[in-house]
Amino acid sequence: MNGLYVFLVVLILIVCLLLAVVVLVQNSKGGGLAANFSAPNQIMGVRKTTDFLEKATWVLAIALLVLSLAATATIHAGKHEAAATTEVNVSNAPAANATSPIATAPAAEAPEAQ
Repeated sequence: MNGLYVFLVVLILIVCLLLAVVVLVQNSKGGGLAANFSAPNQIMGVRKTTDFLEKATWVLAIALLVLSLAATATIHAGKHEAAATTEVNVSNAPAANATSPIATAPAAEAPEAQ
């Protein structure tokens, strides 16, 4: 496998885990993590926490899309390189020499038709 492809797959898995955590922290009814910060003296208020979680969701979703496309392009490029290498190896294969067992085996004769 291509080293870049493995690196991209690891990044995709990390982004998936982070995206799952960020989505699970949110609550569609206004609860979730943002509801726990209801004290007025917080550094980030409820609205800022909700905005941060929403922006983090969008950023992670876009990153997942881009990384998936990059991994797809990388794996296809690796297949083309492998095919080109195979063609070169096959075309440079040595010819069978006269001492090989296949070359010295007697040919089977076909029965003659009457």
